[in-house]
Amino acid sequence: MKSVYEMVREFKNKYPGTIAWRLKAHSKVIEKYLNPGEEVMFVFAAQKGLSSLDIFSTFVIALTNKRILLAQKRLLFGYTYLAITPDMFNDLTVSTGIIWGRLFIDTVKETVLLSNISKRAMDDIETVITEYMMKEKQKYKLNVNNN
Repeated sequence: MKSVYEMVREFKNKYPGTIAWRLKAHSKVIEKYLNPGEEVMFVFAAQKGLSSLDIFSTFVIALTNKRILLAQKRLLFGYTYLAITPDMFNDLTVSTGIIWGRLFIDTVKETVLLSNISKRAMDDIETVITEYMMKEKQKYKLNVNNN
């Protein structure tokens, strides 16, 4: 099985227009929080925030078989980590400009804004996240109806 870092490097090589820094350090934070039995299915990098000028807030985003994980290793001390489970996921919005695209992941509590992603990568990211979330949401509905 490939490491998170190898998967994000493949994404970056396939879509070199994506602005991303320190991918190895961010990937280690993701790997730290993988639960037993959790498998990484898709990984990409983006800047967390709306501004196209903010190029120093790189996050690695991993879609696993259980949730979406976002992680950033800070330059000196600490890190930021966020997990979005399928029951918290509401909607995904894709927006593209001349060069880059943006993702808006709407959850029950907040909207996560990811920017400076290669415009060519947006179709792949949207397809993977939407298909996964639709499949997982069906499982949650079945569990709720059975209880």
